[in-house]
Amino acid sequence: MSDENSGGGESTFTVIVAAVANLGIAVAKAVAGLISGSSAMLSEAAHSVADTVTEVMLLTALKRSEKPADEDHPLGYGPERYIWAMLASIATFVGGAVFSVYDGVHTLVEGEELGDPLISYIVLGVAFLLEGYSLRTGVGQVRREASKLSVPDTYYLRHTPDTAVKAVVMEDSAALVGLLLAAGGLLGGQLSGSGVWDGIASILIGALLVYVAWVLGRSNAQLLIGRPLPEAMRAGVREELLSVPHIVDVLELTTLIQGPTEILIAAKIDFRDMASAEQVEWACEEAEAQLRERFPSIRRVYLDPTPGPEQRRARAARASG
Repeated sequence: MSDENSGGGESTFTVIVAAVANLGIAVAKAVAGLISGSSAMLSEAAHSVADTVTEVMLLTALKRSEKPADEDHPLGYGPERYIWAMLASIATFVGGAVFSVYDGVHTLVEGEELGDPLISYIVLGVAFLLEGYSLRTGVGQVRREASKLSVPDTYYLRHTPDTAVKAVVMEDSAALVGLLLAAGGLLGGQLSGSGVWDGIASILIGALLVYVAWVLGRSNAQLLIGRPLPEAMRAGVREELLSVPHIVDVLELTTLIQGPTEILIAAKIDFRDMASAEQVEWACEEAEAQLRERFPSIRRVYLDPTPGPEQRRARAARASG
């Protein structure tokens, strides 16, 4: 989980770097694809356009989700980022994957006239450097956040609710692989004189984008539906609650991720039978303070005093007697 201070600003910078890189790369790839006649280069241009659209949507998501809670949205606008991020994954699928697969199949069926690939090789080399820099920015953020939480980088990337940085890392990684595939298609066509290799490279780029769109779409769908904290963090929440004086048991614990720095905690708590109303109130205050100190992303804590199993059995026995 991201902490409250670092999440938004750093994610915005990461997305802006990726957007600027992809916009320039898209234009260069399109020009190179038209000059060389390479379907793989045109697929890569569509890939970069889709990535640019994705990053614009992610920036929109980051800005709109930062709006404070109001009367109409008492729990804030955090989940709105996942709606825009979901649309971004659809853009990756429609704008990149569908075009790439279609163009590859068209090349295999109709063939293509190969031009001079030199400009394409130059563009691919420059694009690789720019995508590599963008990926380095995203990976750097992942490493810093993972280090704060003392978890492996891959675990953080898989479970983070900050889907903006997850999208940048995955899309830039796919972009680097796509560039290698495009280069392979160009080289195969140059050596064999056939456009088949270029068509195959285009289809593989499309398949790669389908996978990225599916992973990102699934992550955002889970968060929109309502994803709880990871099991280890839920255990930590329960541990903190049980350490508070007058709290005997946590009967039911509900956690909900509303955004990278917005977690909601709701729990049914069995308090000590002899605790006064004042002691219960202060125990609730202490519990919330401890939870916020250990997990800064927790924004809302709702504790419901609830009779435990023993009290319920005693009451049932009295009622039946």
